[in-house]
Formats: sequence, C-alpha cells, structure tokens
Amino acid sequence: MKKIGFIGLGYLGKTIAGRLISQGEELVIWNRTIEKGRGMAAELADCPKQVAQRSNVIFLNLFDSVAVRAVLTGDGGLLDGDIAGKLVIDTTTNHFSDVLGFHELCSKKGCRYLEAPVLGSVVPASQGNLVILVSGEAAAYETARPYLEKIGKTIFYLREPALASRMKLVNNLVLGTFMAVIAEATVLGERSGAAKETVLDILSAGAGNSGVMNAKKERILNEDFSTHFSAALIYKDLHYLQDLARTLRMPLFTGAVTKEIFALTFKDNKEPLDMSVVYEVMKTGYGS
Repeated sequence: MKKIGFIGLGYLGKTIAGRLISQGEELVIWNRTIEKGRGMAAELADCPKQVAQRSNVIFLNLFDSVAVRAVLTGDGGLLDGDIAGKLVIDTTTNHFSDVLGFHELCSKKGCRYLEAPVLGSVVPASQGNLVILVSGEAAAYETARPYLEKIGKTIFYLREPALASRMKLVNNLVLGTFMAVIAEATVLGERSGAAKETVLDILSAGAGNSGVMNAKKERILNEDFSTHFSAALIYKDLHYLQDLARTLRMPLFTGAVTKEIFALTFKDNKEPLDMSVVYEVMKTGYGS
C-alpha cells in the first residue's frame, strides 16, 4: 500500500497526522524541525521531494503561505521532482491570492492541488471532528474525500479556487473576535467584583455561549495557555482578512481592532502561546 505523505508537524499538523495513523493510514512525514516527527509511528523523509517520491497523496499543514511556497518550490521541494499525477491536499490557512498561485504551480507540474483549510484545533482534530472547506477540481476532491472523512465530521466542497481560503478567513473573523470579547468580558466581570469562575459561568449561560467559550473556558479559568491554536496564527489570519477586505473594497471594523488586540501578545513574546492568552494580556492591561 502506498503511504500518505504529511508535511508540517506543528500542534495541529501533528495531531491530524496522528489521527490518520490511528485510522490505519501509513504515513511518510517531513518537518523543517525533524525532531518533531521522532517517536511517531511513521516513516521520516529527508525533504519534501522525498515525501512525494514515496506517496501519491500528500497533506500539508503549515504556518502560512510563505512556508507552503517554500515546501512546493524550494530546493528539494515537492515540485522539484516527478510529481505528475499526484495529489496535494493543503490544510494550511493560506493567503487568498497566494493559493491561486499554488493551484497554478501544481497544475503546470501535472499534479492536482486542493486547498482544504480546517475549522477547529487540536481537540477536534484528534477526534476526527474538524470542519473542512475544500476548493479545487471535482475529481481531485473525490480522490481526497476518503482521507478527509477520517479527519473531519463536516466537509464543505466549494469548488472555486481560493473560495475555501476566503471563507476560512471569514470564519476566523468570528473566532478571533469572540476570543477577544470573552477575554475582555471576563476581566471586566472580575474587576466588577465577581469571581472568575462565576463570570465565565454567567457568560456561558448567556450571550457568551459559543464554541469558542466551550473550547477556551477552562483555559481562562486555569490560566493554562499551552498552545492549541496560537495567538500568532490568529493574528496572521486577521492580517490576511484585512487584505481580503481591501480587495473587496470593504471596511473591516471588528477584524482590524481584533488583530491589533492580538498584536499585543508580541510585546512579551506570548504570541506562540494559545490565543486564549489574550485574557492575560487584557488582565495585565487593566492592571492585575
């Protein structure tokens, strides 16, 4: 049986790869920091080109479009060898304009490319409960679907190139804004005299009831900001969203403000932590 390729072993990527392994897939993996792959029940490759040589379907899960371009076109990259007839499934949250170039680059090399950004983080990924947005050719989607169904519970096939990436950014406007509002509301409730647990319980029972609250409530309560989805990632996504709004000749009110709130995490090098660390930033800002 041909192995599945997997490139990118950050917090989410490693979890998705682990889910595929748990579902019976044999993987050949590569990561820029190869130590992240050691200990996994998978074959290690020396470069992306080697991953392509050993697999017909290759998943990508990288930080941004700069990293995707490097993996595709760099020395020893996926497109550096014979990749004709193979399928690249890119779960990275890409810039909506860069992703069009990735479709074209792969097409010129005779391989198929699907953008398939995911909604959800480490916990739903480990359970196979991600939501997946997919753009690309229908035949490529049909090839990819059995693998996507092992990591996602809901799949939206949007077909048009770059539409999946645009919709992922729109979704993350809601994600980032909810996170920032929940953090600020919690701090304001505490300053008003309520215990943090009480504030979070009231918000959970009221207007704050949401998937974001369910995912981040215990993290705020325990001030556990170990990374599932980093502040740096949501900041990057909101920056991409600003570019999208500019292209559409639309203002971006809440997204622009929320991006700058997450920018505060860079001040004390907190951006690698989970995005829920914005609570700590808010708390410090109000004077702890």
